[in-house]
Amino acid sequence: MKFNFDWMLRKWQAILWIVAGQRARAITVFQDMLQVYPHDSYALGSLAHLKAELGDKQGAIEVYEVLVKQPEAPAYAWFNLGFLHQELEHPLEAETAFRRALALNDQLDQAWYGLGLTLIQQGRLDEAVAALERNTQLQPMSPYAWYQLGRVHMDRQAPDETTKIIKHLKGFEPKFAAQLARETGLAV
Repeated sequence: MKFNFDWMLRKWQAILWIVAGQRARAITVFQDMLQVYPHDSYALGSLAHLKAELGDKQGAIEVYEVLVKQPEAPAYAWFNLGFLHQELEHPLEAETAFRRALALNDQLDQAWYGLGLTLIQQGRLDEAVAALERNTQLQPMSPYAWYQLGRVHMDRQAPDETTKIIKHLKGFEPKFAAQLARETGLAV
């Protein structure tokens, strides 16, 4: 019971620092917490998230890499690791992390989207189409994957597919439809 009380006390102390806008102090609490509980998923995930929020993306990656080595590493940790690698333009590492997140939870729409973007970055457009289409199945009203899918179809020399997407986007996100039409030069 002492473990739980001490752990909960540290957790709430960090939360209070976050609420008070003192993220650096919360980071210190999580680092101290990890001295006592070195494999604690909550502390690792929270520390990595705070580091990323404060702009220390490489530091966040280092913490997420410790977290994902845990046998029960959650899909969100792999997704966040992939997202950070993508932001730092590490496409191979991002792809690996997104694929691991999807192996743990194939319903994680953000990981499908991230995978699609990283495959685009690598020039693997056919694979990107499949990933982005899966994202649109899971999030049919989110314009981001539809927009990227339209761009990829243009890059693949399939303007008819892009035209279909522009028409589809007009139904729920006319601004995205107009932007895609403008960028591709397709009049719909």
